[in-house]
Amino acid sequence: MNHQGQSDTRPRGGVLRACGLAGLAMACALALPAGGTAAGTDDGVPRDAFFWLGEINKASIVINSDEGLLDRELAPRIGRALQAVIGNGNAPGAKRPGTVITFEPLLIEQGGIEVTLIHAGRSSQDMHATYRAAMLRDGMLDLAEQLNRTTETLVELAARHVDTIVPNYTNGVAAQPNSYAHYLLGHAAGLDRDAQRIREAYARIDRSAMGTTVLNGTGWPLNRKRMADYLGFAAVVDNAYDASQISSMDEPVEVGSIVTAIALHAGNFVEDVMTQYAQSRPWILLEEGGDNTYVSSAMPQKRNPGILNSTRSSASQAIALALGPVLQTHNITPGMSDPKDADENAAVIEAGIGTLARLDRVLKALRVDPERALEELNSDWTASQEIADILMRDHGLPFREGHHVASEIVSHARARGIGPLDFPYTEAQRIYAETVAGTDAPPQLPLTEAQFRAALDPVAIVRNRATSGGPQPAEVQRMLTEARARIAAQDRWIAGKRGHIAEALSRLDSDFSALLAR
Repeated sequence: MNHQGQSDTRPRGGVLRACGLAGLAMACALALPAGGTAAGTDDGVPRDAFFWLGEINKASIVINSDEGLLDRELAPRIGRALQAVIGNGNAPGAKRPGTVITFEPLLIEQGGIEVTLIHAGRSSQDMHATYRAAMLRDGMLDLAEQLNRTTETLVELAARHVDTIVPNYTNGVAAQPNSYAHYLLGHAAGLDRDAQRIREAYARIDRSAMGTTVLNGTGWPLNRKRMADYLGFAAVVDNAYDASQISSMDEPVEVGSIVTAIALHAGNFVEDVMTQYAQSRPWILLEEGGDNTYVSSAMPQKRNPGILNSTRSSASQAIALALGPVLQTHNITPGMSDPKDADENAAVIEAGIGTLARLDRVLKALRVDPERALEELNSDWTASQEIADILMRDHGLPFREGHHVASEIVSHARARGIGPLDFPYTEAQRIYAETVAGTDAPPQLPLTEAQFRAALDPVAIVRNRATSGGPQPAEVQRMLTEARARIAAQDRWIAGKRGHIAEALSRLDSDFSALLAR
């Protein structure tokens, strides 16, 4: 670790250190997807700190040469020295120093002390703040892409279950019937808010600190906007003190909060499945095979939900890592390096990506039994609210009176082990009459036996919902259409941001090559 909190190796080198911070090295291994999703160039070169220091130096040479801050005759020689350093670092197995003070000696070795003329108006503070933002920016796009893929899996699963009616639970207890598609689209709405958070945070991260030097700018008339353009940033950090002292500490904290929200959504979904999966006859199962499930070493009947367990563990580890920047930023003076380590902050993003990748596998492994779900609904009184609603909507009975009638029916039925399909209509009539006695309500149950039975039909309840955003098929189809449109828009946003960065770096390479040819 160096004085700026940045290792001298590739960015994934800090993952184990980040896990050590949380004291959960084993769980950290679960949190990270195999292979990672590091941003890189077309030729496979990682866009790590070494890469971005090279790009910053390229841009400094081109801009300062064009604008009279660097001798135009000297610029090509300095450029060739930089090109040699970059080429050496890109060789297989080569070290890729990730700080200004370890990168610069290599430049001097290649081109002599005159290469430091490109250091006009620069500091490790603004250079490191810039490459950290660039790396977080790449990571956020990777996170956005995996979030979109997982959301797409969720939405397409919903599309296959528009007519599947299942129990939903509140306070851990079966509450009401619902379309499984509607339930899944509710979870998709939560993930869409995570996507919104990524876009909003990206705009705050997508700013260049270059030209702010340590904290109050420089006497050199640097072209900050052109530097930002070459590095693919949308804007500059306006206030020079903010650039390295405040915003560069805010950024990993905000990224951590987004990863936390994602992990909470993943964990909530998994726990909801786990609660039902533990039943002796669950209506939702996991496809067996691979590491979706595994057999107990002692109990042959068990099929342990391996993928659910690892996804929950991954979500928990993501939250543990995401708290790191908060704890490191707490009670330090502005600008300290504690929360800025690029490797550790990359590990937070990778943990979020790993959690989403595992959630995607959970969604693809789920197998719903519609008949068993309907049996579960009909074995309890999850449709009983409908009795109170119909008595009020169609017969003017105050809701609390109708609620009391339905509650008395349920209490009577449960005391005698009677399900809604078998409840005697005559008992419903008797309970109604006794419950409303002494009120202004009609003395006799105003529902025919057919109407009473229909009120307890979970399928009819879902089909007859009338409010926007409800589970009725027409509304679910509308929400499916809109969810797919949001996924497509997010894909375009990701592609647009990546394309903008790629175009900017390509333009920088072209102008740098032209400078070398002078």
